[in-house]
Amino acid sequence: MELRNQYFILRHGESLRNIEKRASCWPEKIKSPLTEKGIKQIKKSAKELKKKKISLIFSSDLLRTKQTAGIVSKEIGIKVRLDKRLREVNVGILNNKPIDEIGRFWDKERRLSPEEYYKKRFKVAPDKGENYVQLEKRMYDFFKETEKKYEGKNILIVSHQRPLTLLEKAVNNYNLEEFVKIIVGKREIKTGEMRKLA
Repeated sequence: MELRNQYFILRHGESLRNIEKRASCWPEKIKSPLTEKGIKQIKKSAKELKKKKISLIFSSDLLRTKQTAGIVSKEIGIKVRLDKRLREVNVGILNNKPIDEIGRFWDKERRLSPEEYYKKRFKVAPDKGENYVQLEKRMYDFFKETEKKYEGKNILIVSHQRPLTLLEKAVNNYNLEEFVKIIVGKREIKTGEMRKLA
């Protein structure tokens, strides 16, 4: 895909939810700020991003991503624009539950293969939550709108691991098997990591 702009994606730095191994989406009933390690990760990434001549910064409006974008903003002198479409996957009634418990929602007996598990996540959502089709659509809608609106810009997108992986899937037109290989192979974007998109 030939793009009108250059895009960089940045996952928030390590946060309290990563330490506690629990889900944290909207609404943020339990705050999940960056840890000291997370702040250091982003300060390092911000120095790299300064070399990329970023024109625009878009960020999820959750605390950990706002803090991340704020550190980058201070380093490179560009104002942050918040967009709720960049939020973490909405796990609905499972919000703030341990990650292990969330996985059991889709695979109670732990018998599904990774392909079967993620296929289910594309179709099935927890009550008041969203499935991966919906998440991928909102991320890609943001991307398409941004791509249409701007030209010749270096754009930074600050978001969360799975939303960014699904954005990479949509932009690069990965199929389910390729998407699962990225997750199983532990090639998803890490906390504080910056990547070029596409």
